[in-house]
Amino acid sequence: MDNSRLETNLAGIQMASPVMTASGTFGYGEEFEGFVDLSLLGGVMVKGTTLLPRRGNDGARMAETPAGMLNSIGLENPGVEYFLSDILPRIKKYRMNVIVNISGSSVSEYGELAKRLDVDGVAAIELNVSCPNVKDGGIIFGTDEKSAAAVVREAKRNTHKPVVLKLSPNVTDIVAIAKAVEAAGADALSLINTLMGMAIDIKTWRPVLGNVTGGLSGPCVKPVALRMVWQVANAVGIPVIGMGGIETAEDAIEFFLAGASAVAIGTANFRDPAATMKIIRGIDDYLKKRNLSNIKELVGKMKIE
Repeated sequence: MDNSRLETNLAGIQMASPVMTASGTFGYGEEFEGFVDLSLLGGVMVKGTTLLPRRGNDGARMAETPAGMLNSIGLENPGVEYFLSDILPRIKKYRMNVIVNISGSSVSEYGELAKRLDVDGVAAIELNVSCPNVKDGGIIFGTDEKSAAAVVREAKRNTHKPVVLKLSPNVTDIVAIAKAVEAAGADALSLINTLMGMAIDIKTWRPVLGNVTGGLSGPCVKPVALRMVWQVANAVGIPVIGMGGIETAEDAIEFFLAGASAVAIGTANFRDPAATMKIIRGIDDYLKKRNLSNIKELVGKMKIE
């Protein structure tokens, strides 16, 4: 494998490859040490982190679907202080770009998290805005242009790290929100987050998930994700990280052609813990066969006419 074909730079982050792992699907990276060469990944978007520890949702948290899965974890995590004191020092040794996904219930919480994570060992922060703003009537940050932009501005004021905004697909116009957060200073965008879904047990007539609804991910969402990545990549000037149903190198290549500068692998990690390595090798083989010297030669090159 020729690493020079895969090397890329995204928002100032030097990456060994354009293949990353999506938050919530790869733990803190260390759990996959026996299956993956972590140094070959472009970055590991670690499990979602909040200001205070969270115990997550009660009841069933995951359910399989015909072409993917539903999850309703509820942001269970030990909180930012434990991450900084115990987890980050432990995972620094893996020579990987650690991108911390953060969630807050107010704009100020995002700012506080960004400030605390402005430390050595953190390559960037990813803003999960699929959360309710408790100080503004419960509106979901990511469904409102002004709220999403306010989160970006507050994070940028409190960190020197690149700020990635994770876009929700559960909106009417994802392009409008992408443009708003770009104008607010976002350094990159990642999309898509999960689609909202649910499942019902016809034996008990009760919802399968304890929280009734959950996030749908896996191969079933790929066509939606690909369409949204193409729309957003053609509307903004900042890099886009594509995710949603990527299971093979061929899937990833579609996202590059649609305009993604990097991709993140999520649900596939549950099925095959070595999925990222297979995808990286597959992308390199494709570039070699097409006589392409670097992954950048694929980005946004889909032919319309």
